[in-house]
Amino acid sequence: MRIIVEHRTRYRFSEPQTRLVQLLRMTPDDTDDQTVVAWSIDVDCDARLRESRDGLGNRQAMLYAEGPLEGIEISVRGEVLTGDPHGRVHGTAEPLPPDFYLRETDRTIAGEALTAFMREAAVGGDAEARIDAAARALRDRFTLAANGEELRDAASAFDGTAASGRELAQMLVAGLRAIDIPARYVSGYQQHEGRDCAPHGWVEAHAGDAGWIAVDPSEGARVDERYVRVAIGLDTVGAAPVAGSRLGHGEEMLDVALIVEQAGGE
Repeated sequence: MRIIVEHRTRYRFSEPQTRLVQLLRMTPDDTDDQTVVAWSIDVDCDARLRESRDGLGNRQAMLYAEGPLEGIEISVRGEVLTGDPHGRVHGTAEPLPPDFYLRETDRTIAGEALTAFMREAAVGGDAEARIDAAARALRDRFTLAANGEELRDAASAFDGTAASGRELAQMLVAGLRAIDIPARYVSGYQQHEGRDCAPHGWVEAHAGDAGWIAVDPSEGARVDERYVRVAIGLDTVGAAPVAGSRLGHGEEMLDVALIVEQAGGE
């Protein structure tokens, strides 16, 4: 499948900013099942971009912009050719061993209720079967809600009855780690007709000799050719598309627009 992505992030400030430093995790990498045909990041002001890789293997860019700045717009456009990996992850940069992804963060502390739910849901069969069962169980447990500006930590989100796709993914990461299955949060894009598009999140869990398995708890199924994988992290914050700091007073307003569509032809 050939997928076109247009992702615009616009910041506006109530007072001019002296300087902006932003970390951008907005560039996908080639894997065995996805090929980046074209990709560009544009900024609507004078800025420097310095590209590198982080310790998890993600492609990233540091953005530096000097003020005074009343706002900034970051525009991403690209085309990616994807195949159906049947939920298996091949050809990714893996600088760290799987057990690294057993680490908890403040956002992925499962708590007693989520841990008990995972132990009951993910029983029997091999590691792959347990991962699939856990994803389906979370899908069935919650009503899917739209992504909000604030994402709850895993334990807090589990206390509710509705959760966004990114919150479901973070809950699954936390729950799998609680039953000793290495898991990591994945940020990227999904092409889906009939649904408003937004930056999407899913999970990769390590199934021993079978390697990494990619599942989307918002659908209770494995990832297929509709997904564009961009970055991984220990939680939603670690894989966020944009993070950084600003030097200046006042409030920040954020507007995000995203189009993910299938191009004509394969």
